[in-house]
Amino acid sequence: MNALQMARTAYSNTAAPIKTPRGTEYEAFARITHRLHETSGNKKNSYAAYVKALHDNRRLWTLLASNVAEKENKLPANLRAQIFYLAQFTAKHTSDILSKKADESALIEINTAIMRGLHKEGHK
Repeated sequence: MNALQMARTAYSNTAAPIKTPRGTEYEAFARITHRLHETSGNKKNSYAAYVKALHDNRRLWTLLASNVAEKENKLPANLRAQIFYLAQFTAKHTSDILSKKADESALIEINTAIMRGLHKEGHK
């Protein structure tokens, strides 16, 4: 392979966009929210997948809560508190869902609202 071919190959592999932290967060929420929505419609036949989606959603929120609890976090204190509260709500609501006391609609709504905010922030 000559130098010109090597250069073309090197630069042609950069088609994947560089992801921002907000973009990565958006993708995580989108993927999990989609799975929650999809599996909730067929709980009888795919209960394990539904529970896995709930678990992954709770893990995502736990990760966010631990991140905003760090003193090095640069988000405003009130936003950090709101995210932490939503993480607590998500954990409790997930337990209620698994105990058949609630459904997933509130979790999907919260995630969708977060995705809208992340999308809007990414396009400023």
